[in-house]
Amino acid sequence: MAPLNVLICGGGCGGPALAFWLARSGHHVTIVERFSSLRAAGAQIDLRSKGIEVVKRMGIIDAVRSKLVHEEGTSFVDAQNRDKATVMANTSGAGSQTLTSEYEIMRGDLVQILYDATKSDVKYVFGVSVDRFEQFEDHVLVHFSDGRSETFDLLVGADGQGSRIRKAILPANTPEPYNRLGIYFAYWFVPRTEMDTNICKIYHTTGSRAVMTRSHNEADTQVYFATKDDSEELRSIPRAPIEQQKEFWAQRFSGAGWHTDRFIQGMKDSSFFYCQELVQVKADTWYKGRVVLLGDAGYCPSPVTGMGTTASFVGAYVLAGEISRNPQNLSEALANYEKTLRPFVNEIQGINKTVIRSVFPQTQLGISILHFIAGLVCFLRIPELFAKYESNDKGGDWDLPDYPELKYNQ
Repeated sequence: MAPLNVLICGGGCGGPALAFWLARSGHHVTIVERFSSLRAAGAQIDLRSKGIEVVKRMGIIDAVRSKLVHEEGTSFVDAQNRDKATVMANTSGAGSQTLTSEYEIMRGDLVQILYDATKSDVKYVFGVSVDRFEQFEDHVLVHFSDGRSETFDLLVGADGQGSRIRKAILPANTPEPYNRLGIYFAYWFVPRTEMDTNICKIYHTTGSRAVMTRSHNEADTQVYFATKDDSEELRSIPRAPIEQQKEFWAQRFSGAGWHTDRFIQGMKDSSFFYCQELVQVKADTWYKGRVVLLGDAGYCPSPVTGMGTTASFVGAYVLAGEISRNPQNLSEALANYEKTLRPFVNEIQGINKTVIRSVFPQTQLGISILHFIAGLVCFLRIPELFAKYESNDKGGDWDLPDYPELKYNQ
């Protein structure tokens, strides 16, 4: 059978993971990335449950292990940096993960691993995006930002939670498919000090604000500011100029205590900065004709689940598997992709919004209650017992399909 000519929009994690499988199956794959170079940067992410198994089947698990962040656990602290509750990572290789996964890795390192594993078989085009496309019975005509046009058998939108590909295939006047959590966050890097350890630290302050730090090497510490706020005005902040975003966060966390003054100064000096609203993407359909969505573009579970990267890897594996089973019947392949993956996505997206929002107390009393409950849970060793006796993480009730057609590593 003739190989497919596939275009993937987005060079993060999900797109190159799909390209890995399709190229291995003999298909011609092009990835377009709107940034001028590989975005080998970003925050700390993790792999859990079925995502770890997919990485093993790809044969890149050793490369991933070599770049893991050695985070020992997560600690809740007060303004004097006193430990109120600590949940250690489960590094036993068995049972469920805790707040810290056994497979913590910097996004840039994972992107680089995927690029190195695909660059010889996949065509990467940087500094170019998809302007628009037209669908026909047997091909997709894609018009690029540089003025070129080209035909493909399949177009894959792996372009994140704000996906332009998704907007193009959803029916006109469809509301944005966002489950909004009313939470916003920003992160950047600051120079590491003696206060920064291999324990992730979470500090709560009044006004529904929280600060988290994670240290991934000897020189840098990641800082995260997060706030709960339902006002619609905040939705424009992630799209504002960077300096305006930084000013918003500096004002919001001014006088917040702990080490926030140091972090705010570090934010002003940092060349790396990112701000985002926490949402889930819940699209009624993930494909139309010869255009299909992958990862956050179709089913972002939100960072609070810890399953975003895993969803991208699992989605890429299932999509490639179904295409390999039905390379000459893409309509059936895409329908089977959605049918097979939807139960997994439904499971990992099953969050309790009230519980999520409750970890952003408004008052000092609320913070004290949160610390008391977290301390009691840790004193009773409940996280340790769950990690030991729960066999799977979220999504564990769904079985990862076998696709012998992909010839994956055993």
